[in-house]
Amino acid sequence: MDHARLEHELRRLALAAGERILDIYGADEFEVRSKSDASPVTEADEAADALISAGLRAAFPDLPLITEEQAASHALRARTFLIVDPLDGTKEFVQRRGDFTVNIAYVEDGVPIRGIVYAPARERLFYTRADGASVEETGPFDPDRPGPLRPIRVASPNHAGLMVVASKSHRDAATDAYIRLYDVADMRSAGSSLKFCLVAAGEAHLYPRLGRTMEWDTAAGHAVLAGAGGQVVRFDDHTPLLYGKPRYENPFFIAFAPGVALKRAG
Repeated sequence: MDHARLEHELRRLALAAGERILDIYGADEFEVRSKSDASPVTEADEAADALISAGLRAAFPDLPLITEEQAASHALRARTFLIVDPLDGTKEFVQRRGDFTVNIAYVEDGVPIRGIVYAPARERLFYTRADGASVEETGPFDPDRPGPLRPIRVASPNHAGLMVVASKSHRDAATDAYIRLYDVADMRSAGSSLKFCLVAAGEAHLYPRLGRTMEWDTAAGHAVLAGAGGQVVRFDDHTPLLYGKPRYENPFFIAFAPGVALKRAG
């Protein structure tokens, strides 16, 4: 893999998709439908999916491509592939709360090693560089010329307690019970894959997810967190979360900064 080219293409496509999503987000009305699993899908999901898929297939025709919005792609079984969630946080988008992201990742041998997470309404852009290190880019988000880059790194927890981030739309009693096992200094809610990025940028130490997610929900954020020195493990046995699983469904997991002493529930 030419990682410099991968960085360029992922950044270009994420920004283009974000622009298209914001065009629809700014409209007075947009179409919202329910998928077979009762989750919402909008015209923005579909437009961004079409844009990103076409760009990735043109740039990397030999790599398998999995996307949330193309059900036929789920039949693919591979250990090395590109995976896309064109609009993560559709509920946030529909409710106009801003915490939605464009996510593209490259998975190699079951491990997400490159990824980009773009939150267009929040004007935050996180990605892994060609060398694997993670950065946050600040505007103006020119598709052809990167703006100022800030290297990001996870923060070590201190005696004051942990900064914890949890889902804004999927918070439940089990998650709250698990968080209570820790000495928590502060708690914040965030939508979509931004939670991974907050840990990666040192704005939180711990993100537990005790709920259903798919690999396209997590791969890009996982890559960004790993490039900043963080880890993502399975909730049940604390082994690394891997990709290319049957039906691309994740188990519960914990994303965290090294130095956090992980607890076991129950």
